[in-house]
Amino acid sequence: MSNLENTVVEEGCFHCGDKVEEAPYFLDGHTFCCLGCQTVYMVLQESNLHNYYKYNTHPGRSQKKKGADVSYLDEPKIAAKLVDFQDEHVSVITFYIPVIHCSSCIWLLEHLYKLNPAIVTSRVDFMKRQASVTFKHQEVSLREVVELLNHIGYEPKITLQDVVKEGKKVNNNSLIAKIAVAGFCFGNSMMLSFPDYFGMDAFEKQYSNVFGYLNLAFAIPTLFYSASDYFKSAWFSLKQKRLNLDVPLALGIFIIFLRTAFEVLTQTGPGFADTLCSLVFFILIGKWVQQRTYYHISFERDYRSYFPVAVTRITENKDEPVQLADLQIGDRILVRNNEIIPADAILLRGQAAVDFSFVTGESRTVEKTLGEIIYAGGRQVGEAIELEVVKPVSQSYLTKLWNNESFKHYEKQFDTFIGFISKYFTIGLVSIALVSCAFWLFGGDSMRAWGAFTAVLIIACPCALALSSPFTLSAALSIFDKNKFYIKNTAAIEEMAAIDCVVFDKTGTISSPKSSTMLFDGQLTTEERSFVASACRHSGHPLSREIVKWMGVTDFNELTAFEEIAGQGIRAQIGDVNLQIGSASFVGVAKSDHDGSVVYITINGQLKGYFTLEQAWRDGLVDVVNSMKESYDLHLISGDNERRSDALKLIFPSRSVLLFNQSPAEKLERIDQWQHKGKQVCMLGDGLNDAGALRKADLGIAVSDDINNFSPGCDAILDGDAFAKLPKFFAFAKDAVKVIHASFAISLLYNVVGISFAVQGTMSPLFAAILMPISTVTIISFTSLSTRWFARRRKLL
Repeated sequence: MSNLENTVVEEGCFHCGDKVEEAPYFLDGHTFCCLGCQTVYMVLQESNLHNYYKYNTHPGRSQKKKGADVSYLDEPKIAAKLVDFQDEHVSVITFYIPVIHCSSCIWLLEHLYKLNPAIVTSRVDFMKRQASVTFKHQEVSLREVVELLNHIGYEPKITLQDVVKEGKKVNNNSLIAKIAVAGFCFGNSMMLSFPDYFGMDAFEKQYSNVFGYLNLAFAIPTLFYSASDYFKSAWFSLKQKRLNLDVPLALGIFIIFLRTAFEVLTQTGPGFADTLCSLVFFILIGKWVQQRTYYHISFERDYRSYFPVAVTRITENKDEPVQLADLQIGDRILVRNNEIIPADAILLRGQAAVDFSFVTGESRTVEKTLGEIIYAGGRQVGEAIELEVVKPVSQSYLTKLWNNESFKHYEKQFDTFIGFISKYFTIGLVSIALVSCAFWLFGGDSMRAWGAFTAVLIIACPCALALSSPFTLSAALSIFDKNKFYIKNTAAIEEMAAIDCVVFDKTGTISSPKSSTMLFDGQLTTEERSFVASACRHSGHPLSREIVKWMGVTDFNELTAFEEIAGQGIRAQIGDVNLQIGSASFVGVAKSDHDGSVVYITINGQLKGYFTLEQAWRDGLVDVVNSMKESYDLHLISGDNERRSDALKLIFPSRSVLLFNQSPAEKLERIDQWQHKGKQVCMLGDGLNDAGALRKADLGIAVSDDINNFSPGCDAILDGDAFAKLPKFFAFAKDAVKVIHASFAISLLYNVVGISFAVQGTMSPLFAAILMPISTVTIISFTSLSTRWFARRRKLL
């Protein structure tokens, strides 16, 4: 309090902006409404987080209200229900924080590690008001993390029903209230301005000044409340020494208000209050339409579209594949070597060695014991394990993990284009407005100069440029989902449109496991059949799964050791029995002369026989190749033998490269060679055995047939039943890019024509205000309708 005498009392609390009542608190020349706000300020200052107050005025929340008691979070069972992931070192949890409202909120919440070094990272999803926090639970408890958030004014809403996973509806109450205020003021100012529009008689002229003051009164709440977000955004942009797209809009609104206030107060004219209110009303309507469309697309993506990936559910009589959407709490599931654990589950059987790099970004295998919870997103490494689901599948959580950019970075050409436009659009727009104003002022026409300046600032609509790409690609994502082709994100569609080289794997990709014939040449006892089936059951390879089906075994043996070497085979031990199952070179025997894929079996070093898979090509393979061969370079890379190469040479064009007996490393190297030749390569393969090649390719597509082959390195998952639609998918991706280009052209044409009329000073600001949101709605409608039209043309709807 020593600096009390030198302190200028501020009107509101420096932290939260609330009115300061009696006995205020003072610190560093600032006034605070309560000790809590002052304490938060001190904590932020001590942690070198003073920039929190730089980005927005009064960004905090009042600390007068005591936070809720969160001692219940010390109960391990409750904490376990809330966290997304936990190992012996870190925990990950997603909070729903309703008070997130500005850039300062994002900045502070993403710098929590400065307040407590035990917090590793924190990321904010502003649209969903969510913050994902990773913390070291041995150094800070979940309760302490929540108390820290409460202490700085960001109290998370916590319920055991897990509101984050259920999908909170976007809160538009504030925007709707601003639209309501602007609409009310717009309607009344228009009514009061009718005499000016149609000419006043002697009686009405007596009240013209009263009408002017009333119009000014309606303009004030429109300016300071309804349009406040645009001024905040513009001010923040200027403080950062850059110009965003809200700067010219805020400038136009402010100048209209100044001109209106000047004319009304000096009684030199009626002002432009009706124009101001209508402008704000219509641009807010455009913003609401934009948010509603975005929310609908986001909701469909996160909560109604499920990965076309199956999980093996264990029933009394057999193992059956079920879709993720059908997985229920209490279901017993089987997760094989290299498969992703799709939901939080308790380990019931087997030795779990789980790689959580998909979740944490750190490649480290974690051993789990029986009865321990294993969190969704981990990948089992080793023998198959049996689990019981304790929390249902969260599609949005898996989508968030899949979109972790540490797995693959995209060149987002349209984002780059929008960034370029945003950088120069505002400067160019303000320059045009000033030049046109100066031109008419020097010509002696001040009214036309005024009209030209404001019309130019108002009519230009950069929003339409920014909207065309995300709305088109999001609509395309939805159409792909409905056709059993699940793409990671919108950036992957851009990559797909640029592809000029397509590489296929053979087994499980162009061949169909569902229609292949398995033959066995050799002799196995009933016990040996059980051994082989038990070993193959732990592998996720398509051939291993076919062998298990062929054996027809229901009682499986416990394995004492298991190892799978990608592209070669598996080694397993059951008691004193050693099994090797795989290629001839892997098990150490001579090759047979049979066609098709051959799998050899040795038990305790003795060859017991071999399986031959007579593969049937997928339905429509010939049509797929014929449709794509003119526009794409088509190649085949397979780890299988070349026995059926003659048949494949008849299917693929003569310029295609067909490679066999390729290891995973050789596949990856070959793709790298094509990329160095300037090709944009798409790889279609098995999500598990071709994981490296899928990640290396510009676009990796994992083909799925009731198999949990979900890989974070792939960009899309294609249901095997939709394989015949592959040419349509590639063509539709190009169509989506065409729609974006067309919408860019429409938006640019709108701006060029609109500005050309505006600079002449003949366009009224009211007309410009109506045209601006219409352009936004037009772009949204055009992109949605055009995308659906192209989808129907490609017979995808």
